[in-house]
Parts: sequence; C-alpha cells; structure tokens
Amino acid sequence: MQAAFTSPLTAPEPPLVQNRVSRAVDEFFYDNQIVRDFGIATIFWGIAGMLVGILAAFQLAQPDANLHTSFTTFGRIRPLHTNAVIFAFVGNGIFMGVYYSLQRLCKAAMYSKTLSRVHFWGWQLIILSALISLPLGYTTSKEYAELEWPIDIAITLVWVVFGWNMFGTIARRRERHLYVGIWFYIATFLTVAVLHIVNSMEVPVSFMKSYSAYAGVQDALVQWWYGHNAVAFFLTTPYLGLMYYFLPKAAGRPVYSYRLSIIHFWSLIFIYIWAGPHHLLYTSLPDWAQSLGVAFSVMLIAPSWGGMINGLLTLRGAWDKVREEPVLKFMVVAITAYGMATFEGPMLSLKNVNAIAHFTDWIVAHVHVGALGWNGFLTFAMLYWLWPRLYRTPLYSKKLANAHFLIGTLGILFYALPMYWAGFTQGLMWKQFNAEGMLQYPNFLETVLNLVPMYYLRGIGGVMYLSGVFLMLYNLVKTAQAGSLLAAEKAQAPALLPAAEDPHADAGHWHRWIERRPVQMAVWATVAIAIGGAVEMIPTFLIKSNVPTIASVKPYTSLELQGRDIYIKEGCSNCHTQMVRPFRSETERYGEYSKAGEFVYDRPFLWGSKRTGPDLHRVGAKYPHSWHYNHMLDPTSMSPGSIMPPYPWLFENDIDYSTLPKKIRVLQQLGTPYPAGYDKQAVADARRQAQGIVQELKKEEIEVRSDKEIVALIAYLQRLGTDIKVKPEQAAAAAQ
Repeated sequence: MQAAFTSPLTAPEPPLVQNRVSRAVDEFFYDNQIVRDFGIATIFWGIAGMLVGILAAFQLAQPDANLHTSFTTFGRIRPLHTNAVIFAFVGNGIFMGVYYSLQRLCKAAMYSKTLSRVHFWGWQLIILSALISLPLGYTTSKEYAELEWPIDIAITLVWVVFGWNMFGTIARRRERHLYVGIWFYIATFLTVAVLHIVNSMEVPVSFMKSYSAYAGVQDALVQWWYGHNAVAFFLTTPYLGLMYYFLPKAAGRPVYSYRLSIIHFWSLIFIYIWAGPHHLLYTSLPDWAQSLGVAFSVMLIAPSWGGMINGLLTLRGAWDKVREEPVLKFMVVAITAYGMATFEGPMLSLKNVNAIAHFTDWIVAHVHVGALGWNGFLTFAMLYWLWPRLYRTPLYSKKLANAHFLIGTLGILFYALPMYWAGFTQGLMWKQFNAEGMLQYPNFLETVLNLVPMYYLRGIGGVMYLSGVFLMLYNLVKTAQAGSLLAAEKAQAPALLPAAEDPHADAGHWHRWIERRPVQMAVWATVAIAIGGAVEMIPTFLIKSNVPTIASVKPYTSLELQGRDIYIKEGCSNCHTQMVRPFRSETERYGEYSKAGEFVYDRPFLWGSKRTGPDLHRVGAKYPHSWHYNHMLDPTSMSPGSIMPPYPWLFENDIDYSTLPKKIRVLQQLGTPYPAGYDKQAVADARRQAQGIVQELKKEEIEVRSDKEIVALIAYLQRLGTDIKVKPEQAAAAAQ
C-alpha cells in the first residue's frame, strides 16, 4: 500500500555490510489506533475552531453577531478561535503525523501505549478547559498564551508525557540514524517546553486568576519572544518534519537534498528564536532589541526558503502525479503558502514596511496564509494519505478530495485578498494628511467603516474553506466505512546492534555522528534555541537604562486595578492597543507617544497587536465619565456606525472585591510599591473612589450604583496615559 521511500537519509545498509553483520529480526506492531484517534480529534476540533472563527469574522462586520451575551463577544471568542485552531486542530494534526511517522522511522512501536492514551486524553481535556474558560473571561490576555495558570500546569504535564513517549521510542529504535523529520520533532518538543515555561511565569491570585511575573516592557519582550516562536516551533518546525516524511512518501521520490536539510534545520532553529522583537517595532522596547529582531528576521528567509525549495524539488519527476493525486495538490499549495508566508514575514519586519502594516489587517492576512495554506492544507494532505492506509481501503472519492482542494484554495483567496486590501487601506488612511497639514481622516471610525465590505468577504472565504472540510469529513467517513481499522500493524526489522559492535556506526557524512546520538542532538538543539532569547532578555531585565523610570508614574489604585482586570476579562486588548508610536500621524491623533517607564506596573502588558478600534493609551481624561458610560451601554450613541458591541452586563454585574486584598499582596510580592498594609484598606479605598465617580455621573443625570463593574472600568479608562504631563510646546515638538 505504501509508496517506495529511499533517500540518502534512510537508505538501507549496502548488502555486503548487511551480510557481514548478522542481526536477529524482531517482530513488533505499530500502534495505528492512536494515530486514528488524533486524526478524528484533528477533524473535530478543526471544524469547531473554524466555526468560531467564522462567527468572529462576521462580528466585525455586523455587531449583532456578538449574540448579545457576555460569552460570545468578539473579545472573548477571538482567543478561543486562535487556541482552537492552533492547539486543537494543528496540535492534534502534529501528534497524528508524529505518532505515525516516528514509529516507522524508528522501526519500533511507541514506547508506551499508556503514555499515548494519557497524552491523547490529557490534550483533549486541556482543549475542553480552554473552550470553557475563555468565554467565561478567564484569560491572561497574552496572545497564544491566554490560558490561566492551572491549565498552564496541565499543558506542561501533558507535554512531558508526549516527550517521554517520543524519546522512549527513539531510545528503542531499530534504525541507528535519526531521519531529518525526527530532528524537527526533537527541536519542537524542547523549544515549546522552554517557551511555555518561561512565558508562563506567573503568581496565582485565585484558582483562575494570576499576575505575570514580568511587567511592562519586559513582559512584552517575553510574550513576543514566545508568541513569534510559538508560530515557529508549533506551527512550523513540526510541520517541516512532517513534510520531510509525508511528501516523499506521497510522491514516491527521495528527499531532494540531504545537505540542504542539515543547513535548513540548524540555521532555522538558531535564527528563528531571535526574531520575536519584530512584533514590537516602534514601541517602547529598547532600540537595540528591535534592531536585533529586524536583522535576524531578514536572515530568516534563507533557511525558510531552503526548506521550501527542498520540498518542491523533491517532486522532480513526479509532477505528472500532482495532476492526478489530491494529496500532492494539497502538499504543493501548502509548501507554496509556507514560502509566501516566510517571505512576507521578513518583509514585514523591515521598519519602513512595519510602520504601515503593524496593527492592521495586513497582519491578519499574513497569518492566515500560513495557517490556512501551510498548516491546514498539509494537515488535509496527511489525513487523505493516512486514512486509506489505516483502514486498508482506497480513498472513497478522489473527485470529492479534488473538490475540497478547489473550494479550499478559493476560500484562502477570498479570505486573504480582502484582508490585504483592508490592511493597506488602514495603514494609509491612518497616516494621510491633507494640504493644510491636518489628518485627512481624524475620526478613526471613518477607517473602520471602509473595511466592513472586506470583513464580509473574509467571512465568506472562511465559510468556503470550512465547506471543504465538511467534504473531507464525508469522504473520510465513507472511506472508514468501506474498510476496517488496522489498529495494530505487524512489522519486522533487524535488531539494532550496540554502537561499539557496529563497525559502520559513524560511517558516511560527518553529520551522521550527531544524527545517531539523540541526547547530543537534543543538547545542541537546546543550546541553539537558548542563545537568542538569553541575549535579548537578560540585558533588558538587568540593565535599568533599558526601561527609564518616570517619577510621576504610580501604581494603579485599587479600583483602577479592578477596572483593568475587567478590561482584560472582556478581551478589550483584542481590538484596542495601548501603544502610541512615535509617528506624527499617531501623536496628532492620540497624543504624546508612549514611554517605557509608563508601563512598569502593568502586569500583564496590554500593548495589543491589532487596532480594530482606536488606541487607548491617552484616552484618560479625554472624555467625561458619561461618555464612557454611554459608550459601553450603546457604542453607536457616541460613535454612530460603530461596529463595537454593547456591554450591558457591566451595568448589572457587581464588582468582585473578594480577591482584591490578595491581588494587592501578590503585586507587592512582585515589586509594586503599595504601602505596607494597603491590602487591608484596598476595598474601602476602591469604594471611596467609586462613590466619587458615581457623584460625577449624577451631575449629568446618570444614576448608577457604585458597586457595578462599569464604575471600575471607567476608573481604569480615565487613568490611562495621565501619569505623564506634557507641556504644549513638548507636544508640538513631538508631533513634528
């Protein structure tokens, strides 16, 4: 059933050598059931995650699509969508491919069926916990790391189980050298573990609330060191390992270049880890860190395209099959999308391009070319390739698979092209000045309303893409019904001789030395990925001049702290940034540009990554309390045509003061200079400030109780950006 697969990396020993060394032949069974289980989970969570994504897409075009409940607003379901697609759909796809390929590349069954099952069910429970907690508003607000501390611990434990099972299988292998795909699996496991642990350093306040161990600039640097490399080492490196296995299998051709795969691997894992700061260009991050991020991002195109070229050239002599085989069609588009995304990433890291693109829908388009094209299509290819082999029957319908390919490709185009157009529109409208030297579009809403048609088209593209997934589901169900699962696949392989008894253990290319030693490979891979993060983070933490302090910046009052946590709970940072960049267009629109010292008490930082609404860093004292009150109750009353949903529950829910003293104590432990004993008077202090806000609202004939969440949120919004006082002449100079 399987295509022939020989390459310089997996070629068997020459017959003469095999004849000289007599080896016993072992009989064992590959575990296909765990592969099937992860495959089913991949499809199920893929559909669920994409449905949430479609809902979120239409919410930006039609506010009523928020469904008028606190659990289904864009701010709460946007992180649900990203977590479901990245960790549920793609994550299960990774494990499906790894469990299938690793056994065959090692010529060994998985180390432990029990560990395989614990890994499978543990991962599904983690996803389920995200599905419950994120709509309820339990979030850290850190992109791709929104899950709270108990779930972070569960992720760590399940990830250890996966690594234990993987390295145990490698240790029991009957093939001495490790194929290139396994190199990428090892790097993925190690790097994701380091990223997750470092970025998840937080101090619990309660069962589902914590504060980041880092603040302000440092928190932003750690988060985007994690955020960028979560894309690199969860959405890229494992899929490159899977590409190196499944593409040659499907094409019946050896990998194009062994040497290129070596260069691709080591250069990619070393360079990628440095590139995170390009997400923070023109922010309050120190300039030297921004420059390092740019330099390594530009270099990143070389190893990335090395992998793409190695993949596409593997198809030499097999392009006639591409016309007929849907699996290869999906793979070709996937690898092409990978090439496009990894060209665009370095381009977007250039400061002159980033100045226009950052905070716009251009980034959304870029991300989805990679997610829908690279990850989605390669996952579909693996499913179409695996299912007939797992169920020992031909694919039910190639015509349906080809139809899926066509509608999926059109879905990507209908999604990405409008988002590119929207991104260019945003970036240029924000910066446009008229002949008199004034902003051409001073009202931010003018930009938003121009994008609504693009948001509808994006939603239609998502519907098309998901329609293709339903076709695949039908096709795979019918395939499974026509056959029977080969849960335990019988296999044979010669036993592996100890290295000391094998005269050819280190023969061949110099790189064989490390390929045949998984421990050394793991150590060197860890060193390669640790250098970049250490060089960027350690100086930022230890050298105070990187974050100059500002004497007038004080900790949040207890009521403002409560309001900030409500802001985080509602996911406001998914649509609003709190970072005014040093451009004339931004200082004219928002006010004085943001300083590093203003964020020293922000845990977590809330700089944001997308401006669906205007920046809020200087919104404090800009409007009266009544404006914020009415805006949250009915956004269109203050901004006609606004696509922001109303938040009526903020006027009904009481402020939860029960954990406030513990919040103060935790922040004191982390270095926030609240006075000794402030935790005992924090609630009374909050109530006094709330009563003051209520009295101000009364003057404008607005009656509200002082214990409602809206009051705390108003307190926080009115604080933003008011810690520094800019003289008129300074503001004018900053705007030049």
